[in-house]
Amino acid sequence: MTDWLGPDEWRAVALSLKVSFWATLCSLPLGLWVAYVLARREFMGKQLLNGIVHLPLILPPVVTGYLLLTTFGTQAPVGGMLQSLGVVFAFRWTGAALAAAIMAFPLMVRAIRLSIEAVDPKLEQAASTLGASGVWVFLTVTLPLILPGILAGAILAFAKAMGEFGATITFVSNIPGQTQTVPSAIYAFLQVPGGETSVWRLVIVSVIIAMSALLLSEWLARRAKRRLGA
Repeated sequence: MTDWLGPDEWRAVALSLKVSFWATLCSLPLGLWVAYVLARREFMGKQLLNGIVHLPLILPPVVTGYLLLTTFGTQAPVGGMLQSLGVVFAFRWTGAALAAAIMAFPLMVRAIRLSIEAVDPKLEQAASTLGASGVWVFLTVTLPLILPGILAGAILAFAKAMGEFGATITFVSNIPGQTQTVPSAIYAFLQVPGGETSVWRLVIVSVIIAMSALLLSEWLARRAKRRLGA
């Protein structure tokens, strides 16, 4: 692929993989916790939490990017405080990872939540009656059963992060080699005469990654269903 893609195209692909990897990895623990709470707990404000989790799917991505900029920009209160600690998101690849994580979070939570809801609560209750703590029940009973769902959610989130554009370009701009991911590079090449060849190469890469992620996610979902059926 390094011979087929040009230097600028390869940098965009490499940065997209880096951003998507860290976006998925860093959001996975929170996604697992939120999915478990939504699937197994009843509390005041549950529907509000569910709405907030899915809000990035409903809002225009540009709005999400603007909210991130006004919250984590260097002139914003939160962003200024983080900058004093050496953490900067605006116009950095870390900001692209944050934007991608937020946009992909609903897909991750939904996939994991469905896998948790598919687990028979009686299995967890049986373990609890034998004296196991809640944490131990989750680690020894729930977690092994929902592992395919977790992987499916992570894969879907990774694919979504790879394709994120609106929130990313609004929050971190389109700086080659720093914040220019594959979607941003496609947008930039479309503005350049003769850039169609680069656009098509990046489109092919995007389609291959997205289809691979979807097929792997479906395979894991079927495996989880067979496992729970057994």
